[in-house]
Amino acid sequence: MHNSISSLYIGLMSGTSLDGVDGVLVELPDVAGAMRLLATAYQPFSPSFRQDAMALQQAGANEIEREALLANTLAEHYAVCVNELLRQAPQVQRQQVRAIGAHGQTIRHRPELGFTRQTNNPALLAELCGIDVIADLRSRDVAAGGQGAPLVPAFHRAVFGAEGETRVVLNIGGISNISILHADGNTSGFDTGPGNVLMDAWIAQHQGKSYDENGSWAALGQIDTGLLASLCDEEFLRQLPPKSTGRDLFRPDWLMQKLANFSSVAAVDVQATLCAFTAVTLADAIYQHAPAANAVYVCGGGAYNARLMQEIARQLQQRGCLASVASTQALGVSPNHVEALAFAWLAQRFTLRLPGNLPEVTGAKGLRILGALYPA
Repeated sequence: MHNSISSLYIGLMSGTSLDGVDGVLVELPDVAGAMRLLATAYQPFSPSFRQDAMALQQAGANEIEREALLANTLAEHYAVCVNELLRQAPQVQRQQVRAIGAHGQTIRHRPELGFTRQTNNPALLAELCGIDVIADLRSRDVAAGGQGAPLVPAFHRAVFGAEGETRVVLNIGGISNISILHADGNTSGFDTGPGNVLMDAWIAQHQGKSYDENGSWAALGQIDTGLLASLCDEEFLRQLPPKSTGRDLFRPDWLMQKLANFSSVAAVDVQATLCAFTAVTLADAIYQHAPAANAVYVCGGGAYNARLMQEIARQLQQRGCLASVASTQALGVSPNHVEALAFAWLAQRFTLRLPGNLPEVTGAKGLRILGALYPA
């Protein structure tokens, strides 16, 4: 163990949106103190990588080999991102970085069956970077009977918590999750449902774009109340926490089944309704579990969707929730960097042999040290 006052970590996150890798190089104190962000980098995925990763979401031929090759490619993307971070911070020597926290790419998430699969090749990443790698950060929580997700609420508490104030952090990536930082110091959180995943799939199908920039297409449409009600008629949304979900449930064929009785709804109106669907599920979660929240802070790609942000605020107001809605930039952290920072933080927790999960969030039997070490 190191005894330094502060330590350098790298966090790498590639989420369910499948757009690319967000990386951070950060100084994290071993004891109380503020983190210091030294560099950020983004490494986009190619359309072919995205297609291959999407194909692995469902059963298919030659899965083992296809996943192994995808894992190798992902590790190479991660290594490029690490090198860019170090290039941006020439004052940092590679050997000074204590560990890389690498989330991997979720291709299956089935905690009800006792597993979650984040494809990755952390051995190759350690070989390419010459830095310790902490990976497979969800499996131990699942082994302890937990959901393995969300893992970010513990980090949100450490960084965004405020004594005497209830804050809600919404992480809107492909899937959305919520962290409730209660005024009394308790923390709760769970996956609420889709974030951008359905909106991304729909605009890709109809306009060939990977996402609806600023929500501008959704803003041109009208919300179809019948379709919205059908979308909201989903068993997962009625479940009580702890709970988590992913593309295993909210995938294009789920949407097509819901659309079967709404063939007359225009494509632009479907997009508007999907945007409202994400906002409704988030607003419902806040209303049910944190109705007196003082503020809501949004991170992830959804924070840049102006239409979605407006719709979340509108849905909260309709429910009588008076919380302000802003991105985590208001707290000094870019929405793009929150999750990567969380996995740098989880790598530090592993290195210090401290637990990284919150059993009250994931449902695990107790606190657990998360991750597996691949030494440099």
